[in-house]
Order: sequence, then C-alpha cells, then structure tokens
Amino acid sequence: MMHGKRFVASVLYALNGIRLAVCNERNMRIHLVAMIAVIVAATVFRITKTEWLVLLLTIGAVISLEIVNSAIERTIDLVTDEYRPLAKEAKDLAAGAVLFFAFLSIIIGISIFLPYLYVFFKNSLHFHK
Repeated sequence: MMHGKRFVASVLYALNGIRLAVCNERNMRIHLVAMIAVIVAATVFRITKTEWLVLLLTIGAVISLEIVNSAIERTIDLVTDEYRPLAKEAKDLAAGAVLFFAFLSIIIGISIFLPYLYVFFKNSLHFHK
C-alpha cells in the first residue's frame, strides 16, 4: 500500500513539472501549439499508423527535451546568480539540444505531410478546372 502512495505522489510531482513548464516557459507553449496543429493535420490527412508513431515519438522528444532544458536552467540559476562561463555553456548546450531536435522534427513533419499536401492541392486544383 505504501508503494502505491509513493507512486501516486511521484506521478503528481511529474504532472506538476509539466504544468510548471507549460505555465512558465514560452517555448513550451510554442511547442504545444505546434503539437496541436500537427495532431489536427495528422487526423485530417489520416496518416498511417507508422507515421503516427514517428510523429508521437518526435513530439514526445521535443516536449521532453524542453522540460529537461528548463530543469537545467533552473538548477544553474539555483547554484549561481553571477555570470559564469560554464553555467552559460551548460544552458546553451541544453537549449541547443532542444533547437536541434525541433529542427529535425520540422524535417520529419515535412517528409510526412508533404505527400499528403501534394495530393490535397493537386486534387483541389483539378477539381476547380
């Protein structure tokens, strides 16, 4: 019974971490808007199961990296108030990881959605002739 309470508490702490990221991090909100747009597009275009899995892994990685980046930034801010080159490098590295994967996710999204968009616009233009 005690393990169940600890598990529930750990889930609540994790959910609070997600809430903190959404409420306090502008980039997290940008990622969430992009996530919603991608999920809507994926639903409209009826992408394949494999494409869904790739998108969900990509979304999960970007959101997770953003949360880890925020945690690293807060930890560094907790340790020092003054400018320290290594602290700046740690923050820049964490932000770079998010940026790198965000750009990679854009490429993944383009490669998944471009064929659907091509068919959509091809059919739309053909329909109006």
